[in-house]
Formats: sequence, C-alpha cells, structure tokens
Amino acid sequence: MSDILEKAAAELNDKLSGGAFGGSAKFEIADMGAIILDGDGARVSDDDAAVTLKADAETFQAIIEGEMNPTSAFMSGKLTIDGDMGLAMQLASVLA
Repeated sequence: MSDILEKAAAELNDKLSGGAFGGSAKFEIADMGAIILDGDGARVSDDDAAVTLKADAETFQAIIEGEMNPTSAFMSGKLTIDGDMGLAMQLASVLA
C-alpha cells in the first residue's frame, strides 16, 4: 500500500472525527489506488461504496488540505462523481 494513501486516510480520519458522515464513499486516486470512507472511518481499500469520487493525486491532496473546494473541483471537471450525488454533497460539506 502506498504511504501517500495511508497518510491521506489518516488526514481524512482527523477531518471526519466527530463529523456527521453516515454513508460510504470511495476516493479513487488516479494511478495510486482508493480510500474508502464509511462508518468505520477512512482506510485504504477498493471496496464498493454508494458514491465514488475520482480525481488525480494533486486534486485529491488539495481537497484534503482544504486548498480546493470539492464542489469547485467537480464544477471545473477535476473531480468526477459516480453514484449518490446527495451523499457526495454531504461529504463535501464535511470536508470543507
């Protein structure tokens, strides 16, 4: 497993601690792998999820670090969403 993905999962767990995200989401990072977010927290995994968000590593990192708004990334085509759009919007508000 990639150290970068492990670090990103840890950062997501920090952001989600105490946050209200009750669904399942997968971040697919191009050429790296995937991170699952669900009731158990964030972990490196390629399990199925209700919504899948796809981006390159640079976009994903900018979203995690708060330098890029997930909605702006989606509107500009840097982030694609497949699945439950409502859940994606809920996740975006938790990460913002």
